[in-house]
Amino acid sequence: MKRKMFTLVSILSVLVITAIMLTACARDKAPAEQALKAAEEAINAIKVEAVKYVPDQVNSLESTLSGLKDKFAKGDYKAVITEAKALADQANQVAAAATAKKDELTKTWTEMSQGLPKMVEAIQSRVNILSKSKKLPSNLTAEKFEQVKTDLEAAKTEWTQALESYQTGMLADSVAKADSVKMKAIEAMEILGLPVPAATQPQ
Repeated sequence: MKRKMFTLVSILSVLVITAIMLTACARDKAPAEQALKAAEEAINAIKVEAVKYVPDQVNSLESTLSGLKDKFAKGDYKAVITEAKALADQANQVAAAATAKKDELTKTWTEMSQGLPKMVEAIQSRVNILSKSKKLPSNLTAEKFEQVKTDLEAAKTEWTQALESYQTGMLADSVAKADSVKMKAIEAMEILGLPVPAATQPQ
């Protein structure tokens, strides 16, 4: 009889503990859901702009969010509450990083857009003069001169593409294309014996 009573008490204890755990779990579900929603909204608010400048960091945010959704589905609400709040803060940090990168690229583009057209113009002017000349300078072979003319046309095309990228808001792409133009222009100027602006020299 005592054994049956002990068993009954044990069963009741388990049921009570389970009920308490379920109640606590249910109590955590709503805050976890709200925290998860807030984190997702924080990411959505910054990702369209941030992905242009710090795509890897945005991917990391979305990967962490996906992991939190899995934890929520498994009922790990306490972890979701803690980690979702941290994720929302991280989203703000990524937004700040994106702004800093945008400012950096904007400064680089401004400098390039002021200097590169002048470099290309100087190269074109020199090419025009040499093309009309009966003889090339002794330090410039016909092969090298043809290379300069080919690279000059390629640089013009890339510069047009860089401008188009900038006009459509693709700042990182425009700077990358402009940098390619700069490299071609520097090489052409060195071959032609033209002075290369100090500001454009590779660091």
